[in-house]
Amino acid sequence: MGQLSNRTIAVLSESGFEETELTSPVQRLKEEGATVHIISSKAGKIQAMKGDHQWTIEVDVDKTISEADAEDYQGLVIPGGVLNPDALRKNDDAIAFVKAFFEAGKPVAAICHGPQVLITAEVVEGRKLTSTKTIKIDLLNAGAKWYDQEVVVDQGLVTSRSPVDLPAFNDKMVEEFAEGVHQGT
Repeated sequence: MGQLSNRTIAVLSESGFEETELTSPVQRLKEEGATVHIISSKAGKIQAMKGDHQWTIEVDVDKTISEADAEDYQGLVIPGGVLNPDALRKNDDAIAFVKAFFEAGKPVAAICHGPQVLITAEVVEGRKLTSTKTIKIDLLNAGAKWYDQEVVVDQGLVTSRSPVDLPAFNDKMVEEFAEGVHQGT
């Protein structure tokens, strides 16, 4: 039995996610015994990218955002990629889904460009986090405290900069998801 054997985790993504930023956390969550659902705006499959230009694997969507209820999940993962967060930010239901995790104090893990979604959800003000350097100024302008570290944890919010940081990201993600609800977030 893994640390997360009684947990169901949502992975919120659209096509254009950075391949390893979804597949690596999902693999680690499953190794720890979690049930993982890929949540997206449309049923079917979403497609990964490597870098900014190469389409790669397809991943099955388990539930659409309209079918998913944040109450059914004990944690949320938001992979990066350039296209994925941009698509999520335009979707009011996706933003409401993200906000629900923060309102309930549930742990959230976002990597690379993923924190852009948190800006739109208006949940970064006063929070410590990291991201790819290209969105540092956006996070600072939204009131976040940005750090250039492989992983930053702030009361259940786990963030990392890039795929290079995935080992540290995955470890802290599992730790925070195992801890569960964080009061005062």
